[in-house]
Amino acid sequence: MKDPHTIIRQPLITEKATKAMDEGGVYVFTVAPSANKIEIKAAIEDIFDVKVRTVNTVNQIGKRKRLGRAIGFTKAYKKAIVTRAPGHKINLL
Repeated sequence: MKDPHTIIRQPLITEKATKAMDEGGVYVFTVAPSANKIEIKAAIEDIFDVKVRTVNTVNQIGKRKRLGRAIGFTKAYKKAIVTRAPGHKINLL
């Protein structure tokens, strides 16, 4: 098994993710692109000592950006949307 800290890179803190945390116990993390749902679930349970109900993943592609004449892309990443079991809480801050 891979190291849990290499699978889970960082929590993704946005307005939408913060609202989901407060209302439904849903947390969003950026994860390694090679990680699958089973590895992500095991890593979250190991790092934060909580019970995970579901894991959904999304591959975010890099957006095309311009800076003057130069054209580039923002970084692509994979994010995991984790729903915790009732009665558990993940302390991110």
